[in-house]
Amino acid sequence: MFESKAGVFLIAGLGCFGLAFVIMGLLPWTIYMDQEEVTVEGLAELGYVPEFVELAERFPERFNACFPGGVSKASYAAALKRGREIYVAEACWHCHSQQVRPVSSEDRRWGPVSKASEYMNELQRPVLFGTRRVGPDLSREAARRSNDWHLAHFYEPVNVVPTSVMPSYGWFYDEDGYPNRDGMSIITYVQWLGSWLDEYPYYHGEGPAAVATAETG
Repeated sequence: MFESKAGVFLIAGLGCFGLAFVIMGLLPWTIYMDQEEVTVEGLAELGYVPEFVELAERFPERFNACFPGGVSKASYAAALKRGREIYVAEACWHCHSQQVRPVSSEDRRWGPVSKASEYMNELQRPVLFGTRRVGPDLSREAARRSNDWHLAHFYEPVNVVPTSVMPSYGWFYDEDGYPNRDGMSIITYVQWLGSWLDEYPYYHGEGPAAVATAETG
């Protein structure tokens, strides 16, 4: 069998599979095996996105009711954790990927191609690469749109994007139409995605996020 043409192809196929497994699976693991995964609390230590502070300023009573003590590293970490949980529970990842791929000029649509180092933290595990994009990729969503846009979009997507097939998430709001804890958390999480990029310098020790951290942290 192994001397036949089919045998040669079988051996070549198994060899290619083994090589691909080593290159795509084991090699990245060996590169990053010594790097400790960053916790949500560790991410909060880097400072919060300005949009989180804005939520506290726009809705002070509701914000303090949802996050006692106001803006702090602890409340930011709590919002990120809850936002991630909601994102997964509501299956947002079914229609929105979180990986900008190096094909089809994706970097022109959504920003720099994703790197393995971006996924070395608690909020990226398990990874939400996704397999389709009914909606846009969200891995570079930070600061692309305002909190007001997200508030309107989650409440009634077609009012913001007429062609949207996304359902309404009315349970992100209280009886008066203001965002509740889940609403503030999911917005905080979405506004965090991609905030680590150099394109957003105020997330790296400059600007309002750093000032807010210094004053309240």
